[in-house]
Amino acid sequence: MLRKTDQPKWVFAAQIGIGALAIILSILILINPIPSTISIIFLVSVLLLVVGIEKVITGIFVKNRARFSNLGLGILVIILAIVAMAFPVFVVILVAVALLFDGISRIVHGIRHKDQSKLDRAFTIGVGALEIALSIVILASPAFGFGFVASIIAIALLITGIQILVAGLTGRRISIPTPDDDNINSSNSNRQ
Repeated sequence: MLRKTDQPKWVFAAQIGIGALAIILSILILINPIPSTISIIFLVSVLLLVVGIEKVITGIFVKNRARFSNLGLGILVIILAIVAMAFPVFVVILVAVALLFDGISRIVHGIRHKDQSKLDRAFTIGVGALEIALSIVILASPAFGFGFVASIIAIALLITGIQILVAGLTGRRISIPTPDDDNINSSNSNRQ
């Protein structure tokens, strides 16, 4: 449901600017998929490095039950972040391996669970086969993996940018009904 808001005008201007920026970034990612994906992986790796350092500091200086798990997981996150920064292809290969295992799992699930309908089983097996095929293509050509990841990110960013831009241009926002809205509507209908 769309409804007018009583927000200040600058909020709509900010939505227009942010929406336009998201659309421009999505186009840039589509034009240069591999450098864009490497940049995104690098930025996420830096964030993970900071999170890992925080976990290690917490594990060293804060005395609680989770002290050693914070320390161990923090060190693991730091190692993975450094590996991802040094070798961005590692992240794409890791995603491909995860897809491979998930695909195998789906196929086994579809074959073994005979209590499901034939359509559900066929769909599960088909999705598993698609994941395996995609993982093999990415493992054979990591550049395809970078392009694929960039395309997904760009499409999601483009859709989000368009939604934000339209919200700013129309001066409306998409509102999700809450339980309070239902109570108000039912009490209004009871009065009539």
